[in-house]
Amino acid sequence: MTNKSQLNGESFSALDPSAEKIRRWGNAAVETMTSYLASIRDQRVYPQTTSRQIREKIDRALPTEAVDFERLLDNFRDIAEMSRHNGHPRMFGYVQAPGTAIAAIADLLASTLNANLTAWRSAPAAVEIERLTIDWIKQILNYDERAAGLFVSGGSIANMAALAAATRAKAPEDFLSKGSQSLPKAMRVYLSKETHHSIAKAAALLGVGRDNVRHVNVDARYKIDIDDLVLKITQDLAAGHLPFCVVANAGTVVTGAFDPLAQISEVARHFKLWMHVDACYGGFSVLAPAARPLFDAIREADSVALDPHKWLYLPVDCGCVLYRDPQTARATFAHEADYTRVIAQEADEAFAFWDYGPELSRRFRALKVWMLLRGVGVRALGAAIEKDLVCARHLERLVEASDDFEMAAPVELSIFCFRYLPPRLKRALADANDVERQRANEQLDTFNEGLLVELQRDGSSYLSNARIGDRFALRGCVMNYRTTLRDMDILLEDLRRVAARLNQ
Repeated sequence: MTNKSQLNGESFSALDPSAEKIRRWGNAAVETMTSYLASIRDQRVYPQTTSRQIREKIDRALPTEAVDFERLLDNFRDIAEMSRHNGHPRMFGYVQAPGTAIAAIADLLASTLNANLTAWRSAPAAVEIERLTIDWIKQILNYDERAAGLFVSGGSIANMAALAAATRAKAPEDFLSKGSQSLPKAMRVYLSKETHHSIAKAAALLGVGRDNVRHVNVDARYKIDIDDLVLKITQDLAAGHLPFCVVANAGTVVTGAFDPLAQISEVARHFKLWMHVDACYGGFSVLAPAARPLFDAIREADSVALDPHKWLYLPVDCGCVLYRDPQTARATFAHEADYTRVIAQEADEAFAFWDYGPELSRRFRALKVWMLLRGVGVRALGAAIEKDLVCARHLERLVEASDDFEMAAPVELSIFCFRYLPPRLKRALADANDVERQRANEQLDTFNEGLLVELQRDGSSYLSNARIGDRFALRGCVMNYRTTLRDMDILLEDLRRVAARLNQ
């Protein structure tokens, strides 16, 4: 029952604690954070636990009364102990960044301010920080200075927003009002077989349809085959379809392959297609001198999707989409409603992010990007990314010089795909006929799958998996400023140790 003192705001101390209590909580939380980060290299990458054990460790009763903050921190320590440690230097699975301390503090400050970046009037300073930070990202990419963009939750939403703008730009005028029934012919989008599934998913959700996603062949280095791209576009035109978009990969998620942007741009111009670049994995490798030449033609892209929460080492969530022509994006996403109408403000102050993306409510993601770039600087970030590239190539050299591993795909950025191949099987494969070779490869697939699972359980190193052609591969990605060349050596040592245990 609410009493008079509560109505006067006198007894909500748990919701509005004193300055001294906030200071005590903050000091204790930062000490916990410091201890965790200081010991992360000594942790198992993956916990030895089960879903049931985690549930048993956590108090599952709905809390009716407050508990002490120190108890909450104890619970957090339990949670941390039972977590996969994404900041560990040998966490090579997926495309996983470690996060940074300065960005974690930025997230705390952003949540303290609790700005909602719908429009300038909702969060004036925060909106200006996001607009500035987007400008910095354009400069990093050497993208068109007239372009616009915004931060979103991640690469999937960035890709969807870009594809929505592409659809609106190339579809008939009444597409937004009447939907797909206004289309006299099927719209077609083109991408390599290595492209992330979020593009096909976006096509399905936007009404383009999965059947209208044309998967183009790749070459020996897993880059899009330009001849096959042109062939498929030409075939679709002859069949009466409407080609409207081609997607280029600035680093695929399976092998790290980087599509030839300049050649794709020429095809897009010739056929009047929207060119989108999925740079969610590899985009910020532009800061590394070794990768910078790959980006020479990115200015030609109509849209670019990026993930600062990948190779800017930021904690999730923080994706980004850029549009070369902001008015095309505005024509796609702007929607008038009286409760969002901006009244009596000049052009800069009338700015609304909801006109350029699918979200209305948006958290202050830009603060951690801004604090990281200012607090670390692009020179140090570029050096860390360059080191990641060197580590991946070091692993490739170790594998090629070994008797018991082989590469499954060439290393272009920081992703490496390989498999365990003991010498006896290597010799057998060399002398085998086609049937025997197929049987041996299937056995190797099965063994490497088991090796991957046991490596993850072992806890010293962590890899994920990939399918390269029709073969199973161990897959890793170096995306961590803590990772060293020695960690790449340890990874192979761990695999050999676990493989010996499995062979026994």
